[in-house]
Amino acid sequence: MEDEARSFDPETRPFDSALVLDTPEAIEEYLVDAFESEDPAVISHALGVVARAKGMTQLAEETGLARPALYRALSSEGNPEFSTIIKVAHALGFKLSPQRVAEPA
Repeated sequence: MEDEARSFDPETRPFDSALVLDTPEAIEEYLVDAFESEDPAVISHALGVVARAKGMTQLAEETGLARPALYRALSSEGNPEFSTIIKVAHALGFKLSPQRVAEPA
């Protein structure tokens, strides 16, 4: 019996956050968390996940950007231009706005 347990290799799949981002509130919370990280790679990746959840083809049409370019730019390895981030955010129903941070003591 012990040998059977060792040889059992269940098929696993990577978790895809896009599958659970099915409400505006879930999407907003996901993006808020990403932006709070202040990590450009995390933010780009999160925008890409939300874009896939909403539909990359529709997003490409709304932003005027090509789908392959969006996939590249919105990956964790991507380095999108700021104008791309703004276009994607607007197409997803969000805007970027400055927020004052507390000054160090």
